[in-house]
Amino acid sequence: MGLNDPQWGKKNNSGPPDLEEMLRNFNDKLSELMGNKGGKGDGGGAPPGRTGTPFGMGAGLIAAIVAGLWLVSGFYIVDASQRGVVLRFGHFVETTQPGPRWHFPYPIESVEVVNISQVRTVEIGYRDNVKSKILKESLMLTADENIIDIQFAVQYFLKDPGEYLFNNRAPDENVRQASETAIREIVGKNKMDFVLYEGREQVAAATTKLVQDILDRYKSGILVSKVTMQNAQPPEQVQAAFDDAVKAGQDRERQKNEGQAYANDVIPRAKGAAARLMEEAEGYRQRVIVSAEGDASRFKQVLVEYEKAPVVTRERLYIDMMQQVLTSTSKVMVDQKAGSNLLYLPLDKLIQSTNAQTETQPAIQTTESPATSAANDAAAGVQRARDILRNREREARQ
Repeated sequence: MGLNDPQWGKKNNSGPPDLEEMLRNFNDKLSELMGNKGGKGDGGGAPPGRTGTPFGMGAGLIAAIVAGLWLVSGFYIVDASQRGVVLRFGHFVETTQPGPRWHFPYPIESVEVVNISQVRTVEIGYRDNVKSKILKESLMLTADENIIDIQFAVQYFLKDPGEYLFNNRAPDENVRQASETAIREIVGKNKMDFVLYEGREQVAAATTKLVQDILDRYKSGILVSKVTMQNAQPPEQVQAAFDDAVKAGQDRERQKNEGQAYANDVIPRAKGAAARLMEEAEGYRQRVIVSAEGDASRFKQVLVEYEKAPVVTRERLYIDMMQQVLTSTSKVMVDQKAGSNLLYLPLDKLIQSTNAQTETQPAIQTTESPATSAANDAAAGVQRARDILRNREREARQ
C-alpha cells in the first residue's frame, strides 16, 4: 500500500512512532530498574503528558557511558619483546612488564611502548653502502702518524626504556658520536699495520668496551652488542704506494722464510756430519788404543818366550814375518848357483792355475781331455820344483 493511499491514515490509527514517547518509556523502565516506584504519576506538578526525569536520566546514562569508555581506554597490552613506560602528567611513573595492563586514561596518564629486543644499527664512515663514504667520519690518524680510512657499524639494543626515552634526544646520533670518539682513541694508540691487519678484532673489541663506557656515563639506557669492521684501508690517494710497500714487505718476509728454510735444511745436515766425524774419530782413537794395547801385550808375551829360547823364537818370528810378506806378493824362484835349466819359476801363478783347475774339474770324468792333461803336467812340474827346492835347502844346510 502506498503512502498516497487515502485509506492509509484510517487503517493505521497509531501513526508514525513518537520519539519523545519512546524516550519517556525508556526512562520509566530505567527508573523502575533503579528503584524508583513512582511510575508515571510522579510528575511533580508537571503538565500532563510531560515529566522532568527523561532528559535528566538520559544525560546521566550518556555520562555513564562516556565515563565507561574513558576508563576502558586505559587498557593496553605489552608484548614479550616490549616494555611500557607510564607517564603521569608527563612525569615518569613506572615501567610495566609484558601482558595486559591498565593506566589512568588520558590526560592523567599516558604510555610509551618501547621495543627492547629490536637490534638497531648505526653506520660510521658510510651510509647504506661502504662505497658511499663520509670522509670526515672515516679518516683517522694512527700512532705512527699515518692516516687510514675505516668504515664500521655498531649494533645495539635497549636495556633501560626509561633512560632511553628521557636521557636521549637523538639516540642514533649519540651512539654514532660515542662510537667515533671511541675508535679514534683506539686507533690513535696503535700503529697502522696493527689496525689494518692482525689487530682488527682487538680494535673492534676495545671499541665496543669504550663505547659502552661512554654511553653508561650518559645514562642512555643503550647496550652495545657488536662493533663490525666493514672496511679498513689507507686513503685512496696513497693506495698505490701503500700496495707497493705491502708487496715489498711480503717479499722481505718470503725471502726471510726461504733463508730460514735453507738454514733449517743445511744446519741439521752439517751438525749430523760433524757428529758422524766425531764418532768416527772416537772410534778410530779407541781402535788404535786397543790395537796398541794388544800389540804391547803380545810383545810382552813374545818376550817371555824369547827369553826362554832365543834362537827358536827368533827363527819363528822370521818365518812368520816372511809368511806375511810373501802372502800378498808375487813369488819368483831363480836358480843362480847351479847352471840348470830352471831359471824362472812363477810359483804363485802355477798354484793359482792348479787350484782353479781342481775346482772346475767334474766330479765324474769319463775321458781325459787335453786341458786336463795340461793341468796334470803343470801340477807335476810344481811338485818337481818343490822337490828341487827342498834338495837345495838340505845342501845349503850341510
